[in-house]
Amino acid sequence: MRATVLHGIEDLRVEPRDERPLGPGEVRVRVEAGGICGSDLHYFHHARMGDFPVREPFVLGHEAAGRIAETGPEVEGLSVGDPVAINPSHPCGHCAFCRTGRENLCADMIFLGSSRRFPHVQGVFAETYATHARQCVPVPAGTDPGVAALAEPLSICLHAASHAGPLLGRRVLVTGAGPIGALCLVVARLGGAVETVITDVMDEPLTAAEALGATRTVNVATRPDGLTDPAHPRGRFDVAFECSGNPHAQRSCIEALAPGGTLVQVGTYPDPKVTVPADYIMVKELVLKSSFRFAREFPTAVELLASGRIDTAPLLSHSFAIEDAMDAFRTAADRKRAMKVQIRF
Repeated sequence: MRATVLHGIEDLRVEPRDERPLGPGEVRVRVEAGGICGSDLHYFHHARMGDFPVREPFVLGHEAAGRIAETGPEVEGLSVGDPVAINPSHPCGHCAFCRTGRENLCADMIFLGSSRRFPHVQGVFAETYATHARQCVPVPAGTDPGVAALAEPLSICLHAASHAGPLLGRRVLVTGAGPIGALCLVVARLGGAVETVITDVMDEPLTAAEALGATRTVNVATRPDGLTDPAHPRGRFDVAFECSGNPHAQRSCIEALAPGGTLVQVGTYPDPKVTVPADYIMVKELVLKSSFRFAREFPTAVELLASGRIDTAPLLSHSFAIEDAMDAFRTAADRKRAMKVQIRF
């Protein structure tokens, strides 16, 4: 089978790889769609993610959906031809975090398409992928595989919302209108938020956010005072999701939150030692929470996407054949052109 293999900075090659034999409880998925994430772009442009460089040829990707192509021994509940979404999170199931329902904090996590371990955990941007059957969530028949492949980013946003508390009747601010920010907006609307405002520094992603139902969009590059409300000088939002990974956006969230509000940090900062204005948080008695990956939200994400309750058309901006993987990554890096870019296999 063919796979998209990263060999160095912007050195992505489509090359053959052997299919490994299946072990007990494993299946082989014929991948049909894989979404390019921000972490994939970090690997592509820098051959590293944070403190973890790429040290060997490395298949990227952790957002994928396809069909069961083969089943190994002791597999139950899945058959050849079944459509599935692949959960890229492989917690150990034994540590204290796994035993208490916080699998995303697993002490021995294996996450697909990650260079944190060596040998690296190879990703899913390949024509087939062998994995544990328990990682494959059945997808209702007729669901487009590109839609099903959004289950992983949607799971991240559902997990973030779980930290925010009830959203019914709340005023919600989202900073950063990329795919994660846009999906946080969608989740807030599904949760009953009465107002959803989203910010970015470019008009193009904000246009997609408008199509997803944002109450208001603000380009903070051209309107730096766009969140200012004279009627609420201490802030007016109940909940803020910071999805951009920009320190200025974090400060905007803290200033725009009403006293007693909640900030959920979702985006990853390039500098892990970002300064937090603690006095601002203290005098307004804000709640500052963080959200990392997801825990048990993946099946719910699949169900929501398959139900049609989420309009994915504004999100799925481009798809490329595996032969054009380099073009796919270059397009995904251009926020003026693209939201979610997928590779079709």
